Amino acid sequence: MLAGDAIGKEFVVTCFGESHGRCVGVVVDGCPAGLPLSERDIQEEVDKRIPLKPEIVSARREKDIVEVLSGIFNGFTTSAPICTLVWNKEAAPGEYDQVKDTPRPGHADYPARIKYGGFTDYRGGGRFSGRMTVAFVMAGAIAKKLLGLFGVEVLAYAIEIGKVKVEKKLKLEEIRSNTYKCAVRCPDLERAKAMEESILKAKSEGDSVGGVVECVALKVPVGVGEPIFDSLDADIAKMLFAVPAVKEVEFGAGFKAAQLRGSENNDAYAIRGGKTVTLTNNAGGVLGGISSGMPIVVRAAIKPTPSISKEQRSVDLSRMEETLIRVRGRHDPCIVPKAVPVIESVVAMVLADHMLRAGVIPKVLREEK
Repeated sequence: MLAGDAIGKEFVVTCFGESHGRCVGVVVDGCPAGLPLSERDIQEEVDKRIPLKPEIVSARREKDIVEVLSGIFNGFTTSAPICTLVWNKEAAPGEYDQVKDTPRPGHADYPARIKYGGFTDYRGGGRFSGRMTVAFVMAGAIAKKLLGLFGVEVLAYAIEIGKVKVEKKLKLEEIRSNTYKCAVRCPDLERAKAMEESILKAKSEGDSVGGVVECVALKVPVGVGEPIFDSLDADIAKMLFAVPAVKEVEFGAGFKAAQLRGSENNDAYAIRGGKTVTLTNNAGGVLGGISSGMPIVVRAAIKPTPSISKEQRSVDLSRMEETLIRVRGRHDPCIVPKAVPVIESVVAMVLADHMLRAGVIPKVLREEK
């Protein structure tokens, strides 16, 4: 196994496939026996990846029919590795002949070519493509089903696209009911309209926009995390940075904490309903690398889609000459809407792994009687 293809210590996720190869899939090892799980459970999460409005997403629309090859028997997980995949039916590898020797600005084409001696699959970015996130969502579907048995809920949503931001404080009811009502996956439906307009404007100009996805994990027990080097926030951040296009991660107050005084940033404790809580949540639900019992709040900044139709400067590596490139193919003018279920999935994966490591989730969920 190449280094970097797997993550996790108890809930271990291994991805395989390429953007324009035969398939994209994932193996999840360490999922407890006895979890009620079906292809339909995974399919419902995978279906969230593609917004229904075709004008704001890539023209490549894979049906992504989930197939489970192992690890489920009679509707329950068996503790054996769960292998699930989707087949690439809409691949168009010929569109990428131009980038074999001319790396696309903003993509991993050039460093990957050097690192792997020119043997990488360059079609659509190969294993560096956002297409690989379908594997994250399949693994995340399993993790979310597992977490749900223990009352943990993970919710992600867009709060910024281009220069359009959600200004108000979102309510949980809004997040649950509105996120997937709109193509941009923003619970604030008024701002969602402006976000959509921002995407379409960039698209009309042959350009793209980025944004920010926020994720909240509710009812995570106190004490989940393994400091120092396997702290909960560190592992969440690592997994988020594995999502293509993520360029920044922050928890709670994030970068704004640098502007606050200690008296402003500290989360004071109180007793509410017989439970210890904090009156604010600037820490984002993690202190010292372990969960505090407050909602885990994390945000990921997504860069603009690097594949744009505008002419850009590059180099022809076969001739070692400077040249110009116009990227052909089917590309998203904004990755943020597709990133929302991906961010949700990867946070769920890390939480499942750490809750197993902490013994909060047992290795067998239902014993035979």
